[in-house]
Amino acid sequence: MLDEETERGAASVEHVGLSTLIALLLIAVVATIGADGEIDAGRDLGASIARRIACGPHLPDACRHHPLAPAYGWPLARLARALAPKPLAKPGPSGLPLAPVDFRRCRRESCAVAASPHLTASGRRTTAFVSLRDERRTLGWVELTYWLYRPGLGWERIVRRAGQAQVEAAAGTPVLLKDDPALVPLETLPGRNHYEFPPGETPPWQWHVDGRYPGWSS
Repeated sequence: MLDEETERGAASVEHVGLSTLIALLLIAVVATIGADGEIDAGRDLGASIARRIACGPHLPDACRHHPLAPAYGWPLARLARALAPKPLAKPGPSGLPLAPVDFRRCRRESCAVAASPHLTASGRRTTAFVSLRDERRTLGWVELTYWLYRPGLGWERIVRRAGQAQVEAAAGTPVLLKDDPALVPLETLPGRNHYEFPPGETPPWQWHVDGRYPGWSS
């Protein structure tokens, strides 16, 4: 067990390291501004640093790529985007049209009321959760299941299957974070099996989707 002096010493080393890092970042900002003669250059560097800090806890490559890419690889990520269903609204218990939304951010009808094909009245993006089975080696197809959540209605399941020819045909499909619906791979969704839902809205996929953590030790 570490004694108090050892703990203080370790903390001091960490503080020195952190202070050094901050000093180096400040020097880089000043140097950038001095070289370009513009404040905007320093702001750009600061924004880049902020993005990297924010991306730290995410999956590998989350700062650069759509979450589908580390989950499935680029060919199947493009296929998932190419086959994604249109985010159609459906009447909810109150009769209002409800769009599929991200259950982590919206669990009430009021925030899921559709205002356009891609946004709700409260500004929420339409969202589809995805799970994938790659059976090309044995059965010759890839199965993609899209799970759409609407508060008060629960989950809708849409299944798409594609062969290798369709995978290759999707090679030119862009996979962008801004695309609608937003696609969230269940295989890399932290804590997916432990979210609690009201009766009747428990996800059919809970405890049935194997995790994938590319780049992580298991």
